[in-house]
Amino acid sequence: MRKEYKGNIIAQLGEVLKEYAHFYLVEVAGMNAAVTSEMRRKCFQSDVKMVLVKNTLLHKAFEAAEIDYSPLYGSLKGTTAVLFSNTANAPAKLLKDFAKDGKPELKAAYAEEGFYVGADQLDALVAIKSKNEVIAEIVALLQSPAKNVLSALQSGGNTIHGVLKTLGERPE
Repeated sequence: MRKEYKGNIIAQLGEVLKEYAHFYLVEVAGMNAAVTSEMRRKCFQSDVKMVLVKNTLLHKAFEAAEIDYSPLYGSLKGTTAVLFSNTANAPAKLLKDFAKDGKPELKAAYAEEGFYVGADQLDALVAIKSKNEVIAEIVALLQSPAKNVLSALQSGGNTIHGVLKTLGERPE
């Protein structure tokens, strides 16, 4: 491959790293064409971008990036695919579905500004909640006490109304 092509690829990888907040490094050696095609289809449906890269070019893109990706350098061995996503746990869920066959295998991930190295981190990555899920939980927690107060006031209002009505209807 010519040097100018390598420079273009490194620049493109750098742009993609800036575009997506989360990415996973995946070992894809030994996957046949049917499994690879199915994985690409699932990635497309899950809004995950799958890119096969040369490890040396990805390493150079990491070095050129603003973020220090040095914990991931040791994972750049073998045949590597990168799964880019804006939802932290989407690629993890996708890999969990495919993990039944043993391939593809997680090498490392950068999700929620943290580094996860090793296939044993997949369960932790699946458990990561997206920003929208966390916001929804916080809103639900904040609404819960207000709903309890409103229901108590409404039931109390009905009770007071019932007592006053009974007292008003009582013969003197």
